[in-house]
Amino acid sequence: MTDDWQNGGFGLYIHWPFCEAKCPYCDFNSHVSRNIDQHAWRDAYLRELERGAAETKGRVLNAVFFGGGTPSLMDPEIVADVIDAIRKLWPTANDLEITLEANPGSVEAGRFNGFNQAGINRISMGIQALNDPDLKRLGRIHNTSEALTAFEIARTAFDRVSFDLIYGRQNQSLSDWRLELKQALSLAIDHISLYQLTIEQGTAFGDRYSIGKLRGLPDDDLSADMYAVTQEICDQFGMSSYEVSNHARDGAQSRHNLIYWRYGDYLGIGPGAHGRLTLNRQRQATECYSNPQRWLEASHAGLTEKPREILSSDDQASEFLMMGLRLKEGIDLKRYESLAGRSLSTKKITQMEDIGMISCESANLQVTAKGFMVLNAILAELLTD
Repeated sequence: MTDDWQNGGFGLYIHWPFCEAKCPYCDFNSHVSRNIDQHAWRDAYLRELERGAAETKGRVLNAVFFGGGTPSLMDPEIVADVIDAIRKLWPTANDLEITLEANPGSVEAGRFNGFNQAGINRISMGIQALNDPDLKRLGRIHNTSEALTAFEIARTAFDRVSFDLIYGRQNQSLSDWRLELKQALSLAIDHISLYQLTIEQGTAFGDRYSIGKLRGLPDDDLSADMYAVTQEICDQFGMSSYEVSNHARDGAQSRHNLIYWRYGDYLGIGPGAHGRLTLNRQRQATECYSNPQRWLEASHAGLTEKPREILSSDDQASEFLMMGLRLKEGIDLKRYESLAGRSLSTKKITQMEDIGMISCESANLQVTAKGFMVLNAILAELLTD
Protein backbone atom coordinates (compact mmCIF):
# COMPACT_ATOMS: atom_id res chain seq x y z
CA MET A 1 0.00 0.00 0.00
CA THR A 2 1.08 3.57 -0.64
CA ASP A 3 0.37 6.35 1.82
CA ASP A 4 -2.40 8.74 0.80
CA TRP A 5 -0.08 11.78 0.80
CA GLN A 6 1.67 10.44 -2.29
CA ASN A 7 -1.40 11.42 -4.31
CA GLY A 8 -0.46 15.05 -3.62
CA GLY A 9 3.32 14.98 -3.34
CA PHE A 10 5.76 16.33 -0.76
CA GLY A 11 6.69 19.95 -0.17
CA LEU A 12 8.67 22.13 2.20
CA TYR A 13 7.50 25.48 3.59
CA ILE A 14 9.99 27.83 5.27
CA HIS A 15 8.57 30.82 7.15
CA TRP A 16 10.51 34.07 7.48
CA PRO A 17 8.56 36.05 10.10
CA PHE A 18 9.85 39.58 9.52
CA CYS A 19 8.46 42.52 7.56
CA GLU A 20 9.42 46.16 7.18
CA ALA A 21 5.87 47.14 8.19
CA LYS A 22 2.69 45.33 9.22
CA CYS A 23 -0.13 45.66 6.69
CA PRO A 24 -3.52 46.43 8.29
CA TYR A 25 -5.29 43.52 6.56
CA CYS A 26 -2.62 40.89 7.30
CA ASP A 27 -3.28 38.07 9.76
CA PHE A 28 -0.13 36.11 8.94
CA ASN A 29 2.59 35.60 11.54
CA SER A 30 4.69 38.64 10.68
CA HIS A 31 6.68 40.99 12.90
CA VAL A 32 8.62 44.22 12.49
CA SER A 33 12.16 44.03 13.86
CA ARG A 34 15.12 46.30 13.16
CA ASN A 35 17.77 43.93 14.51
CA ILE A 36 17.85 40.50 12.90
CA ASP A 37 20.84 38.19 13.19
CA GLN A 38 20.44 36.49 9.83
CA HIS A 39 23.23 34.00 10.47
CA ALA A 40 21.51 32.86 13.65
CA TRP A 41 18.32 32.35 11.64
CA ARG A 42 20.20 30.45 8.94
CA ASP A 43 21.69 28.12 11.56
CA ALA A 44 18.24 27.54 13.08
CA TYR A 45 16.75 26.68 9.69
CA LEU A 46 19.60 24.27 9.00
CA ARG A 47 19.02 22.52 12.34
CA GLU A 48 15.32 22.20 11.66
CA LEU A 49 15.88 20.97 8.12
CA GLU A 50 18.10 18.18 9.43
CA ARG A 51 15.46 17.23 11.98
CA GLY A 52 12.72 17.19 9.36
CA ALA A 53 14.84 15.24 6.88
CA ALA A 54 15.46 12.53 9.48
CA GLU A 55 11.69 12.01 9.73
CA THR A 56 11.08 12.02 5.97
CA LYS A 57 14.20 10.23 4.81
CA GLY A 58 14.20 9.31 1.13
CA ARG A 59 11.10 11.26 0.12
CA VAL A 60 11.30 13.03 -3.21
CA LEU A 61 10.83 16.76 -2.64
CA ASN A 62 8.58 18.39 -5.25
CA ALA A 63 8.51 22.04 -4.14
CA VAL A 64 10.00 24.52 -1.69
CA PHE A 65 8.29 27.76 -0.68
CA PHE A 66 9.89 30.62 1.26
CA GLY A 67 6.93 32.53 2.73
CA GLY A 68 6.34 35.13 5.36
CA GLY A 69 6.55 37.80 6.44
CA THR A 70 8.79 39.11 3.70
CA PRO A 71 11.44 36.51 2.84
CA SER A 72 12.89 38.80 0.17
CA LEU A 73 14.42 40.63 3.16
CA MET A 74 16.66 37.60 3.70
CA ASP A 75 20.23 37.93 2.49
CA PRO A 76 20.65 35.95 -0.75
CA GLU A 77 23.64 34.08 0.67
CA ILE A 78 21.46 32.89 3.57
CA VAL A 79 18.88 31.62 1.08
CA ALA A 80 21.68 29.91 -0.86
CA ASP A 81 22.91 28.10 2.26
CA VAL A 82 19.40 26.89 3.04
CA ILE A 83 18.80 25.66 -0.52
CA ASP A 84 22.19 23.90 -0.60
CA ALA A 85 21.26 22.06 2.59
CA ILE A 86 17.83 21.10 1.21
CA ARG A 87 19.37 19.55 -1.90
CA LYS A 88 21.76 17.51 0.25
CA LEU A 89 19.07 16.31 2.66
CA TRP A 90 16.38 15.13 0.20
CA PRO A 91 16.25 13.66 -3.29
CA THR A 92 14.53 16.29 -5.39
CA ALA A 93 12.26 16.21 -8.41
CA ASN A 94 13.97 17.08 -11.69
CA ASP A 95 11.65 20.07 -11.99
CA LEU A 96 11.91 21.15 -8.34
CA GLU A 97 10.05 24.44 -7.90
CA ILE A 98 11.61 26.86 -5.38
CA THR A 99 9.47 29.93 -4.77
CA LEU A 100 10.28 33.03 -2.77
CA GLU A 101 7.72 35.66 -1.79
CA ALA A 102 8.88 39.21 -2.43
CA ASN A 103 7.68 42.72 -1.81
CA PRO A 104 8.37 45.15 -4.63
CA GLY A 105 10.42 47.77 -2.78
CA SER A 106 13.57 48.82 -4.59
CA VAL A 107 15.84 47.27 -1.95
CA GLU A 108 14.41 43.81 -2.51
CA ALA A 109 14.35 44.26 -6.29
CA GLY A 110 18.11 44.73 -6.29
CA ARG A 111 18.47 41.32 -4.69
CA PHE A 112 16.69 39.34 -7.41
CA ASN A 113 19.83 38.31 -9.28
CA GLY A 114 21.28 37.11 -5.99
CA PHE A 115 18.19 35.03 -5.27
CA ASN A 116 18.39 33.53 -8.75
CA GLN A 117 22.01 32.52 -8.16
CA ALA A 118 21.00 31.10 -4.78
CA GLY A 119 18.63 28.66 -6.50
CA ILE A 120 15.25 30.39 -6.42
CA ASN A 121 13.44 29.72 -9.70
CA ARG A 122 10.05 31.34 -9.05
CA ILE A 123 9.10 34.68 -7.49
CA SER A 124 5.69 35.49 -6.00
CA MET A 125 5.36 39.25 -5.65
CA GLY A 126 2.91 41.04 -3.37
CA ILE A 127 1.88 44.02 -5.50
CA GLN A 128 -1.75 44.12 -4.19
CA ALA A 129 -2.93 47.22 -6.12
CA LEU A 130 -1.97 49.25 -9.17
CA ASN A 131 -2.78 52.73 -7.91
CA ASP A 132 -1.07 54.76 -5.20
CA PRO A 133 -4.10 55.80 -3.11
CA ASP A 134 -5.21 52.19 -2.65
CA LEU A 135 -1.66 51.04 -1.92
CA LYS A 136 -1.46 53.64 0.82
CA ARG A 137 -4.86 52.61 2.18
CA LEU A 138 -3.69 48.99 2.27
CA GLY A 139 -0.63 50.00 4.25
CA ARG A 140 1.83 49.06 1.52
CA ILE A 141 5.20 50.82 1.67
CA HIS A 142 5.77 50.77 -2.11
CA ASN A 143 4.10 52.84 -4.80
CA THR A 144 2.90 51.79 -8.23
CA SER A 145 6.03 52.92 -10.02
CA GLU A 146 8.26 50.93 -7.65
CA ALA A 147 6.03 47.87 -8.06
CA LEU A 148 6.19 47.96 -11.85
CA THR A 149 9.95 48.53 -11.81
CA ALA A 150 10.49 45.63 -9.42
CA PHE A 151 8.29 43.41 -11.56
CA GLU A 152 10.33 44.22 -14.68
CA ILE A 153 13.57 43.48 -12.81
CA ALA A 154 12.14 40.19 -11.55
CA ARG A 155 11.04 39.05 -14.98
CA THR A 156 14.56 39.60 -16.37
CA ALA A 157 15.99 37.41 -13.60
CA PHE A 158 13.33 34.67 -13.49
CA ASP A 159 11.29 32.77 -16.05
CA ARG A 160 8.44 32.37 -13.57
CA VAL A 161 7.08 35.45 -11.77
CA SER A 162 3.65 35.57 -10.17
CA PHE A 163 2.06 38.47 -8.38
CA ASP A 164 -0.89 39.08 -6.08
CA LEU A 165 -3.66 41.65 -6.28
CA ILE A 166 -6.39 42.35 -3.74
CA TYR A 167 -9.82 43.44 -4.97
CA GLY A 168 -13.05 44.35 -3.24
CA ARG A 169 -11.18 47.28 -1.76
CA GLN A 170 -12.76 50.33 -0.15
CA ASN A 171 -14.74 52.43 -2.65
CA GLN A 172 -13.58 50.29 -5.58
CA SER A 173 -16.15 50.14 -8.37
CA LEU A 174 -16.69 47.28 -10.78
CA SER A 175 -15.38 49.39 -13.68
CA ASP A 176 -12.28 50.32 -11.62
CA TRP A 177 -11.54 46.65 -11.04
CA ARG A 178 -12.18 45.73 -14.67
CA LEU A 179 -9.60 48.28 -15.87
CA GLU A 180 -7.05 47.39 -13.19
CA LEU A 181 -7.35 43.67 -13.86
CA LYS A 182 -6.83 44.14 -17.59
CA GLN A 183 -3.71 46.19 -16.86
CA ALA A 184 -2.43 43.47 -14.51
CA LEU A 185 -3.06 40.70 -17.02
CA SER A 186 -1.25 42.64 -19.73
CA LEU A 187 1.82 42.48 -17.45
CA ALA A 188 1.43 38.92 -16.13
CA ILE A 189 3.79 36.22 -17.33
CA ASP A 190 2.10 32.92 -16.47
CA HIS A 191 0.44 33.15 -13.03
CA ILE A 192 -1.56 35.64 -10.99
CA SER A 193 -3.31 35.40 -7.61
CA LEU A 194 -6.44 37.51 -7.14
CA TYR A 195 -7.88 37.72 -3.64
CA GLN A 196 -11.02 39.44 -2.44
CA LEU A 197 -10.22 41.58 0.59
CA THR A 198 -11.27 39.77 3.74
CA ILE A 199 -11.51 41.43 7.14
CA GLU A 200 -9.86 39.23 9.75
CA GLN A 201 -10.21 39.52 13.50
CA GLY A 202 -7.04 40.64 15.23
CA THR A 203 -5.90 42.85 12.34
CA ALA A 204 -5.95 46.65 12.19
CA PHE A 205 -8.69 46.43 9.55
CA GLY A 206 -10.63 44.06 11.80
CA ASP A 207 -10.43 46.50 14.68
CA ARG A 208 -11.58 49.41 12.49
CA TYR A 209 -14.42 47.36 11.01
CA SER A 210 -15.72 46.36 14.45
CA ILE A 211 -16.19 50.03 15.43
CA GLY A 212 -17.67 51.05 12.09
CA LYS A 213 -14.66 52.91 10.77
CA LEU A 214 -13.86 50.78 7.73
CA ARG A 215 -16.29 52.17 5.20
CA GLY A 216 -16.79 51.69 1.50
CA LEU A 217 -16.46 47.91 1.39
CA PRO A 218 -18.48 46.17 -1.35
CA ASP A 219 -21.79 44.56 -0.52
CA ASP A 220 -22.48 40.91 -1.37
CA ASP A 221 -23.89 41.70 -4.82
CA LEU A 222 -20.90 43.81 -5.84
CA SER A 223 -18.50 41.21 -4.45
CA ALA A 224 -20.20 38.54 -6.54
CA ASP A 225 -20.05 40.74 -9.64
CA MET A 226 -16.34 41.38 -9.06
CA TYR A 227 -15.68 37.66 -8.78
CA ALA A 228 -17.63 36.98 -11.98
CA VAL A 229 -15.80 39.73 -13.88
CA THR A 230 -12.49 38.34 -12.63
CA GLN A 231 -13.22 34.93 -14.14
CA GLU A 232 -14.49 36.43 -17.39
CA ILE A 233 -11.47 38.67 -18.01
CA CYS A 234 -8.89 36.11 -16.92
CA ASP A 235 -10.42 33.60 -19.35
CA GLN A 236 -10.13 36.19 -22.13
CA PHE A 237 -6.42 36.60 -21.37
CA GLY A 238 -5.73 32.84 -21.31
CA MET A 239 -5.27 32.83 -17.51
CA SER A 240 -8.19 30.72 -16.36
CA SER A 241 -8.57 29.85 -12.71
CA TYR A 242 -7.28 26.50 -11.52
CA GLU A 243 -8.15 27.32 -7.90
CA VAL A 244 -10.63 29.76 -6.36
CA SER A 245 -8.16 32.67 -6.27
CA ASN A 246 -5.35 31.50 -8.54
CA HIS A 247 -5.04 31.78 -12.31
CA ALA A 248 -2.36 30.44 -14.62
CA ARG A 249 -1.48 29.54 -18.15
CA ASP A 250 -1.43 25.81 -18.90
CA GLY A 251 1.42 24.13 -17.03
CA ALA A 252 2.26 27.19 -14.91
CA GLN A 253 0.25 26.36 -11.79
CA SER A 254 2.03 26.77 -8.45
CA ARG A 255 3.34 23.28 -7.73
CA HIS A 256 3.81 24.04 -4.06
CA ASN A 257 0.25 25.20 -3.55
CA LEU A 258 -1.04 22.21 -5.51
CA ILE A 259 0.55 20.01 -2.85
CA TYR A 260 -1.70 21.70 -0.27
CA TRP A 261 -4.83 21.54 -2.38
CA ARG A 262 -4.21 17.96 -3.50
CA TYR A 263 -3.69 17.05 0.16
CA GLY A 264 -0.09 15.98 -0.02
CA ASP A 265 2.38 16.13 2.84
CA TYR A 266 4.44 19.20 3.63
CA LEU A 267 7.01 20.01 6.26
CA GLY A 268 6.56 23.42 7.88
CA ILE A 269 9.64 25.14 9.30
CA GLY A 270 9.84 28.54 10.98
CA PRO A 271 7.75 30.50 13.50
CA GLY A 272 4.05 29.70 13.18
CA ALA A 273 4.57 27.31 10.26
CA HIS A 274 2.02 24.51 9.88
CA GLY A 275 2.61 21.11 8.31
CA ARG A 276 1.05 17.78 7.49
CA LEU A 277 3.25 14.70 7.80
CA THR A 278 2.34 11.05 7.36
CA LEU A 279 4.60 8.99 9.62
CA ASN A 280 4.09 5.29 10.36
CA ARG A 281 0.82 5.51 8.39
CA GLN A 282 -0.52 8.22 10.68
CA ARG A 283 -1.13 11.71 9.32
CA GLN A 284 -0.03 14.33 11.82
CA ALA A 285 -0.82 18.03 11.99
CA THR A 286 2.21 20.06 13.01
CA GLU A 287 2.46 23.68 14.13
CA CYS A 288 5.53 25.62 15.22
CA TYR A 289 5.51 28.16 18.02
CA SER A 290 4.75 31.56 16.53
CA ASN A 291 6.94 33.87 18.63
CA PRO A 292 10.14 34.34 16.59
CA GLN A 293 12.52 34.56 19.55
CA ARG A 294 10.97 31.55 21.25
CA TRP A 295 11.20 29.53 18.03
CA LEU A 296 14.80 30.59 17.45
CA GLU A 297 15.89 29.59 20.94
CA ALA A 298 13.92 26.33 20.85
CA SER A 299 15.63 25.30 17.61
CA HIS A 300 18.80 24.49 19.54
CA ALA A 301 17.00 21.62 21.28
CA GLY A 302 14.67 20.70 18.41
CA LEU A 303 11.64 21.84 20.41
CA THR A 304 10.14 24.34 17.97
CA GLU A 305 6.79 22.57 17.59
CA LYS A 306 3.67 22.44 19.68
CA PRO A 307 2.48 18.90 20.50
CA ARG A 308 1.45 17.19 17.30
CA GLU A 309 -2.11 16.12 16.59
CA ILE A 310 -2.89 12.73 15.06
CA LEU A 311 -5.62 13.34 12.51
CA SER A 312 -8.58 10.95 12.56
CA SER A 313 -9.92 9.48 9.33
CA ASP A 314 -12.82 11.95 9.50
CA ASP A 315 -10.42 14.86 9.97
CA GLN A 316 -8.36 13.79 6.97
CA ALA A 317 -11.38 13.28 4.75
CA SER A 318 -12.76 16.70 5.72
CA GLU A 319 -9.45 18.42 5.03
CA PHE A 320 -9.13 16.64 1.70
CA LEU A 321 -12.62 17.75 0.71
CA MET A 322 -12.15 21.37 1.83
CA MET A 323 -8.81 21.71 0.06
CA GLY A 324 -9.58 19.68 -3.05
CA LEU A 325 -12.86 21.34 -3.95
CA ARG A 326 -11.05 24.67 -4.17
CA LEU A 327 -9.46 23.28 -7.33
CA LYS A 328 -11.23 23.38 -10.66
CA GLU A 329 -10.11 19.78 -11.23
CA GLY A 330 -12.06 18.69 -8.15
CA ILE A 331 -11.52 15.52 -6.12
CA ASP A 332 -11.57 11.76 -6.59
CA LEU A 333 -14.51 10.44 -4.59
CA LYS A 334 -12.80 7.07 -4.22
CA ARG A 335 -9.93 8.79 -2.45
CA TYR A 336 -12.43 10.49 -0.13
CA GLU A 337 -14.02 7.12 0.62
CA SER A 338 -10.62 5.59 1.34
CA LEU A 339 -9.82 8.35 3.84
CA ALA A 340 -13.25 8.54 5.49
CA GLY A 341 -14.18 4.88 5.41
CA ARG A 342 -17.53 5.91 3.94
CA SER A 343 -18.90 7.72 0.93
CA LEU A 344 -20.35 11.21 0.65
CA SER A 345 -24.12 11.47 0.63
CA THR A 346 -25.37 10.54 -2.84
CA LYS A 347 -28.59 12.40 -2.08
CA LYS A 348 -26.74 15.66 -1.33
CA ILE A 349 -24.54 15.31 -4.40
CA THR A 350 -27.58 14.77 -6.59
CA GLN A 351 -29.42 17.74 -5.07
CA MET A 352 -26.49 20.07 -5.68
CA GLU A 353 -25.99 18.70 -9.18
CA ASP A 354 -29.63 19.45 -9.94
CA ILE A 355 -29.22 23.12 -9.04
CA GLY A 356 -25.94 23.44 -10.95
CA MET A 357 -23.55 23.83 -8.02
CA ILE A 358 -21.42 20.74 -8.63
CA SER A 359 -20.84 18.13 -11.29
CA CYS A 360 -20.00 14.50 -10.71
CA GLU A 361 -18.76 12.13 -13.40
CA SER A 362 -16.74 8.92 -13.14
CA ALA A 363 -16.12 9.45 -9.41
CA ASN A 364 -14.74 12.94 -10.02
CA LEU A 365 -16.52 15.65 -8.02
CA GLN A 366 -16.09 19.23 -9.21
CA VAL A 367 -17.54 22.58 -8.21
CA THR A 368 -19.08 24.49 -11.11
CA ALA A 369 -18.37 28.12 -11.97
CA LYS A 370 -21.69 29.01 -10.35
CA GLY A 371 -20.85 26.90 -7.31
CA PHE A 372 -17.50 28.56 -6.65
CA MET A 373 -19.35 31.73 -5.71
CA VAL A 374 -20.90 29.87 -2.75
CA LEU A 375 -18.13 27.34 -2.11
CA ASN A 376 -18.30 27.61 1.69
CA ALA A 377 -21.99 26.77 1.65
CA ILE A 378 -21.34 23.73 -0.56
CA LEU A 379 -18.61 22.49 1.76
CA ALA A 380 -20.82 22.99 4.82
CA GLU A 381 -23.61 20.98 3.21
CA LEU A 382 -21.36 18.11 2.13
CA LEU A 383 -19.64 17.92 5.52
CA THR A 384 -22.88 17.85 7.50
CA ASP A 385 -24.22 14.39 8.27
